[in-house]
Amino acid sequence: DVAVDHSTHATGRRGIAGTVIVEKMVGAAAEAGADLPECQRVGQRVNAGTASMGVAFSSCVVPDAATKTFDIGPGEMEVGVGIHGEPGRYRRSVIPADDIVSLLLDSILKDLALAPGREVLLHVNGFGGTPHIELCFLNKLATLALGERGLQVKRWLVGNNTTSLEMAGASLTVTALDDELKGLWDAQVRTPTLCW
Repeated sequence: DVAVDHSTHATGRRGIAGTVIVEKMVGAAAEAGADLPECQRVGQRVNAGTASMGVAFSSCVVPDAATKTFDIGPGEMEVGVGIHGEPGRYRRSVIPADDIVSLLLDSILKDLALAPGREVLLHVNGFGGTPHIELCFLNKLATLALGERGLQVKRWLVGNNTTSLEMAGASLTVTALDDELKGLWDAQVRTPTLCW
């Protein structure tokens, strides 16, 4: 999560939707017979080449708390939210979808510092309360924006894969790809949310 530089509660940054990418590729390596040290190498490699950031337009209600995790007014959005209902880095007025994509990609691409021409995977993740058609719209905008910045989107994942219950919002995740990682991503998978 590029919205968090340092955390006092965890080692390094918190994991958000990019964890799906790491878990899928490490799982594919394990299925192919990789031992634990090799799976660790793959996981560290994918993690180092992955960055995510999200925005929310509403809070969620964690069942045990039975109250919203933060209050947000109409016309506001929380930038840099976590996947467990944590508030973001800051709050601002709502902006158009293409500006949201630019806001998120600016931080993500600054963090990854990818060379022009690099192949990437784009994951547009909903937080649970965003319709799939809106996620597809963000995917189109983000794909075009990445192309304009010299990157080649070769793989996509769009959906509510890492949710915050009923929170309205979405995150973008970009993962740098090469032949090894494309092979791990493309490998057969059968889970409730990923199946190919």
